[in-house]
Amino acid sequence: MSIKLGMVGGGVMGEALLSRLIAQQLYRPDDVLVSEPQAHRREFLVQKYGIKVTSDNRAAAAASDVLFLAIKPQVFEAVAADLAEGDREPRQAGEPLPIVISILAGVSLNKLEAAFGRQPVIRAMPNTPATVGAGITAIAPGKAVTPNHMKQATAIFQAVGQVVEVPEHLMDAVTGLSGSGPAYVAIMIEALADGGVAAGLPRAIASKLALSTVLGTAQLLQESEIHPAQLKDQVTSPGGTTIAGITQLERAGFRSALIEAVQAAKERSQQLGH
Repeated sequence: MSIKLGMVGGGVMGEALLSRLIAQQLYRPDDVLVSEPQAHRREFLVQKYGIKVTSDNRAAAAASDVLFLAIKPQVFEAVAADLAEGDREPRQAGEPLPIVISILAGVSLNKLEAAFGRQPVIRAMPNTPATVGAGITAIAPGKAVTPNHMKQATAIFQAVGQVVEVPEHLMDAVTGLSGSGPAYVAIMIEALADGGVAAGLPRAIASKLALSTVLGTAQLLQESEIHPAQLKDQVTSPGGTTIAGITQLERAGFRSALIEAVQAAKERSQQLGH
């Protein structure tokens, strides 16, 4: 089999995964075929990674071990019609069908399995830190998925960060938290830097302080394995500066705003699947 990884969609997340898989030699460039409708994007992927490209979705599915769906959920119905099993070239007797791995927000395993017939389907939700190998991906297996399929999918997503397995009914919640979460964190970092500027710091220094504070705090929590509330208490002295800042955050509803953001994103993920 000449193509081991077929990818439908060559956008940011697809490229993030692709770049890490090639860099870590899980796949050679000759093993990869990406279907992408935009000619300039196809040319970019060829020049940067040396992979095969096509504008034909069926070509990416026809001879691959793994079929990776990295498209917008809004175009799923049209793409699924293209990839209907009956339209593909027949496989030799005994030749396994490719695993389908979908990163489409809101598109359920039921919909995916209805579109891909007997093929094993895995639903996944990575996030944008995957582009630097620091992402986290949640995966949920379909009915035809075996432990070997899960092992293969886990190896793919470990190339871009950590992997957790969740039941499918939690995937919309994952989308609301870790899928959309990088945007919330980016807004928080921007706001911290703006606060520094408002307090008199030069923009460049304020931005560096804000970014390093968030990055360092996350690393400290991860390595120490302490509860975030415990770390907060450790840096909050009686009548000090930190409790004054926290009081203002609570007054502004900072925590409830983040909770509601995750809930709203979860609900939108559910809407996209209908």
